[in-house]
Amino acid sequence: MSTEEKAGQVLLPFFKGKEVEAHAALIERLHLSGTIIMGDNVPLAPGGGMDVHGMAAINQRLAQAAGTAGRPWPAIIAVDQEGGQVARLGPPLTEWPTPMSYGAAGSVPLAKEAGRGLASELVPLGFNLDFAPDTDVTIGPSDPTIGARSMSSDPGAAASLGVAFSQGMLAAGVLPTVKHFPGHGSVTVDSHHNLPTQPASVAELSGRDWEPFKAAIAAGSPMMMTGHIEVPALEPGVPASLSGPTYTALRGLGFKGVAVTDALNMGAVTKQYPGGTAAVMALAAGADLLLMPADAGQAHAAIVQAVATGGLAPERLDEAARRVATMMVWHGRTAAGTAAPAGSAGGLSARVSASAVTMVSGPCGGALVPGAVRVAGGEPGDRVRFEAAATRAGLSLGSGPLVSLIGYGGRGAGGDIAVALDAPWPLQDSTAPVKVALYGRSDGAFDALAAVLAGKAPAPGKLPAAVGPFPAGTGCP
Repeated sequence: MSTEEKAGQVLLPFFKGKEVEAHAALIERLHLSGTIIMGDNVPLAPGGGMDVHGMAAINQRLAQAAGTAGRPWPAIIAVDQEGGQVARLGPPLTEWPTPMSYGAAGSVPLAKEAGRGLASELVPLGFNLDFAPDTDVTIGPSDPTIGARSMSSDPGAAASLGVAFSQGMLAAGVLPTVKHFPGHGSVTVDSHHNLPTQPASVAELSGRDWEPFKAAIAAGSPMMMTGHIEVPALEPGVPASLSGPTYTALRGLGFKGVAVTDALNMGAVTKQYPGGTAAVMALAAGADLLLMPADAGQAHAAIVQAVATGGLAPERLDEAARRVATMMVWHGRTAAGTAAPAGSAGGLSARVSASAVTMVSGPCGGALVPGAVRVAGGEPGDRVRFEAAATRAGLSLGSGPLVSLIGYGGRGAGGDIAVALDAPWPLQDSTAPVKVALYGRSDGAFDALAAVLAGKAPAPGKLPAAVGPFPAGTGCP
């Protein structure tokens, strides 16, 4: 491959809106590895929701563009689809609760089944790589970025559940990406906007944040993402994604797969490293795949120029391009591609929520409401879904105890029963005597809640992280 071809092979760009043909031309011209699909690229059907056939056609066109140079391995067609708040593809695909549900349910087989269920619906659309699961270990309410995207505050649980979810995805034919090394769940600044600092020592990181990554490496994970986090114990002042000592530490754990950066168009990088400098820095540091450079053309030119002028060793570019190509050759040969129709995993998603719903404070048996219930809080859509689920559970509406829904980023609530729909932290400031963590706002999650309220099902989940005075592990026996 020429230097230009290798420079393209290490770039995974995004595009704006519906400019598919312009993006296909860019992929061809710069020999790019493929593409990531973001929310604004998703075509909508006339009645709302994703146009399934349209999405598949876009992915097929972009994959075709990446293959025009005769490359014998498949293009990367990627998406961010974790479940919960991070889901670029909406209905008719199955809606999943937050990943923290797996920690609350505490079932490794269920996490593996869910990973396979989620990935199986991506296969018919042409996706072969998903930037999931998030295996960060959350520290709780002072973690502003990850929150309920984390499966647990317990490193061992985050490790075993993350490996299981990844194995399920691989079994369906989708490459998983374990993220965000060296650990984004224990920093207090959001890297989408500014550069967080991780003050922990290497020993502290190794005993907490790195446990899920070690487990993933031992299980043969093909891909890991580095985060935009400054770790002074590794390299002061530089985001981990652009830091040589960070990649040395990751390889020191035994990782031999593809190291991908978090999106290079995020504030933590662009504020400090304009133009194509971040792309060259990340490659020189040890990254193999550069995700979403702010300007793919600029990044490509900067890489080619750096090789020509000695700013980037050609051997480093060779190594990065070879790793990406090797992963895709392997994937092309081994992926079974278990395709499932859109929405087919709805029952499984509901089972995850039913296994996760947690009684943080309140009775563990019997009906919580006397046949009727009122609802407040959340978003309008949450209340509509709650009311529909309550009706399905045989509850009437408009009288009885008040259920206060707390959405993403919400505050503590009053009423009779406070229900956290995302991370459970707001329950610590809730005055309602009964406190329930639901970890999701899907129809299946609301059905699980309504069944508990009506006394038709138990709340088997356990808190995967401490919530104020309620320690991790709190829940009904």
